[in-house]
Amino acid sequence: MATVAALWLALAIDRWLGEPAARWHPVVWMGRYLGWAGRRIAPQADAARSRDRARLAAGAMAWCAGAAMVLAVAGAVAAVADRLPGWAQALLLGLALKPLLAWRMLRDEVLAVEAVLARSLDEGRARLARLVSRDVHALTEAEVRESAIESLAENLNDSVVAPLFWFVLFGLPGAALYRFANTADAMWGYRGVRDGRVWDWAGKWAARADDVLSWLPARLTAFLLLLSCSLSRERERAGVRALPATAREARRTPSPNSGWPMAAMALCLGVRLVKPGIYTLHAAGREALAADTQRAASLAARVVALSAVLASASILGLAAFRGA
Repeated sequence: MATVAALWLALAIDRWLGEPAARWHPVVWMGRYLGWAGRRIAPQADAARSRDRARLAAGAMAWCAGAAMVLAVAGAVAAVADRLPGWAQALLLGLALKPLLAWRMLRDEVLAVEAVLARSLDEGRARLARLVSRDVHALTEAEVRESAIESLAENLNDSVVAPLFWFVLFGLPGAALYRFANTADAMWGYRGVRDGRVWDWAGKWAARADDVLSWLPARLTAFLLLLSCSLSRERERAGVRALPATAREARRTPSPNSGWPMAAMALCLGVRLVKPGIYTLHAAGREALAADTQRAASLAARVVALSAVLASASILGLAAFRGA
């Protein structure tokens, strides 16, 4: 029960208080380590080789070293919590879990893109650049909106569903390891040149690790989005019966995972989501409108609630199974 209480406490803190200050944020600490290590393992563009297994090995070792530190700290916090009374255990675990979840920040950032886009396309592009790594300077109004909705769907998995999934299975260390892997992929998992450095080999381990850890949660996120459509009072265009269509659309993206929640969101809203020159999801859908951003946020909020309920039931079920 203390673990379940910690989960709900973390979500409550996220809703009412948002993110902690950067100096206290463990994901920021992870990012600082990854930035420091990345400058040492990724070669400058003029020094890169087409096949560089030494960089691959260096990236793997740096990733493993960072993951070991994350697991050690999270494991120590969990061990201390285990020695506390139930209420104190829930409080400590909830405070430690909260920074590994980022639903309020994600929702606010996506809705902020729509708010400034109503004033100016340039403002919308600038705000979107805080969410995505793609070049935003040539995007149309519709493409800015579609990119924001895609980011909401993809990061719904990365920031909520996947950390909760691994928290259920392995407690605080599981959630912390996932956030480290996802942050490493965001900073290192690029093909080609980024910030003057070549990441094809140095970031390959980080990209594959995130693919593995996100595989099941991404599909769970898609299922929960479709389930939210089925339970909604609105007339969304998809439900759980759209799972085969979601799988077909997801395969259009180069990522083995992010296409799942994005495809499910496109089908639920009945809109077309396009990354120019890369993919088109739900090509038969209409162009996304301003109201669709709010609808997407409402769908995602239902997924957060469903995820919390499912995670709580799973924690209690696993505890009962282990105690039997």
